[in-house]
Amino acid sequence: MAKLHQTFVCQSCGAVYNRWRGRCEACNGWNTIVEETGAASPQSGPVKTRPSRAKGRVFPLEGLTGEVKQAPRIPSGIGELDRVTGGGFVRGSVILIGGDPGIGKSTLLMQATAAMARTGERVVYISGEEAVAQVRLRAERLGLSDMPVELAAETNVEDIVETLSQGTPPALAIIDSIQTMWTETVESAPGTVTQVRGSAQTLIRFAKTTGTAVILVGHVTKDGQIAGPRVVEHMVDAVASFEGDQGHHFRILRAVKNRFGPTDEIGVFEMTDMGLAEVPNPSALFLAGRDHAAPGTAVFAGMEGTRPLLVEIQALVAPSSLGMPRRAVVGWDPNRLSMVLAVLEAHGGIRLGTHDVYLNVAGGLRITEPAADLAVAAALVSSLSGSALPAETVYFGEIGLSGAIRPVAQAPARLKEALKLGFAKAVTPQGRGDGGDGNFPTEALRHIADLVAGIASNGPRPVGQGRGRDAPDYDED
Repeated sequence: MAKLHQTFVCQSCGAVYNRWRGRCEACNGWNTIVEETGAASPQSGPVKTRPSRAKGRVFPLEGLTGEVKQAPRIPSGIGELDRVTGGGFVRGSVILIGGDPGIGKSTLLMQATAAMARTGERVVYISGEEAVAQVRLRAERLGLSDMPVELAAETNVEDIVETLSQGTPPALAIIDSIQTMWTETVESAPGTVTQVRGSAQTLIRFAKTTGTAVILVGHVTKDGQIAGPRVVEHMVDAVASFEGDQGHHFRILRAVKNRFGPTDEIGVFEMTDMGLAEVPNPSALFLAGRDHAAPGTAVFAGMEGTRPLLVEIQALVAPSSLGMPRRAVVGWDPNRLSMVLAVLEAHGGIRLGTHDVYLNVAGGLRITEPAADLAVAAALVSSLSGSALPAETVYFGEIGLSGAIRPVAQAPARLKEALKLGFAKAVTPQGRGDGGDGNFPTEALRHIADLVAGIASNGPRPVGQGRGRDAPDYDED
């Protein structure tokens, strides 16, 4: 019997210690170190006692003569999923998908397996959380019970690999979820850092040797990070995050890492009674039901990967009775909002130090690109002055600390999407160099003061319509 050795592993970051500690020195987490017992590595002995290994083979980059070439990618049958993966699943690749509980990860993968099974590919769905009968009930609810998808309920990785190796290797294997898997080489509870890492290594080795595309479903922590060691995210070929809000009916699949395709690409789905439905035009979805005449709203022409996306930015600026005014942000970086507020006050003549500021990206979408600075600033000034922005205008541009409005990338794609949705004008940075359609009118701004002056020229809202103050809270220079 192999000699057992005891280690103490942090369940948050995976750091290993030789004795228990109350605080992890790597991530500063308290009470996260757990004792784990595993078999000693068979290769830990002297070099003389190790069995001899055969020499590895090397292959030319252009491929071997007469080699049978297979399709490099397997389409999933779901267009939005193929967009995120870069055109389909690469044979032998491993994808890690994480998301909040109940967001729809299992539903999406069940629909993907059914779509691939229709093309005649062998597809296996292995659940470590549900019984086979429960998976069938979900398939019946989605109308997919007649699809030739192979189901299994198993948590032992060695048994899973042995079963998948029988017959023709499957084109796609779903492991739901990696936190429930365990391997015989590690004597610790499923879900621990050592078990997750060991199980992932075995499944990745199987995918690389057989050409099966493997999708690992991962749980997330309360901070939104995928549970388990971060080394798993480095081991896999692609990492995707399934995002959404329980209060909204749409879901977003966002690529975080992809060795075989673009990153920062998104796929938009809508949750319906029959599962997840693709949204081919997400801009129309995010702009549906907006109030055109309400002050404090601006339409931002953004980019998510290669996809142009128009969303509504909502801002509310209200007088505060607190010594430290509130700053609440949903869907955007709070630090970025603080920077925009400081620039507006220093270079735009806007007094916001005694006002509460609330910012929201309508629909629950999360925006990360700095091109939203101009739309956010326009919404803030509009809310403060009480002047509604033109309903047919879109905004995009980055604001510097000097107040200058800087050009952003992919301006032609943003303008094309705005023109397609019926917008008639765009407020953009000066010298954007888009070379776009000359029929689409644009207003080029050089400085943040130009934006403030343009909105203030429309005049503040009259007294008695919501603000209750005679004078505006901005400087009309």
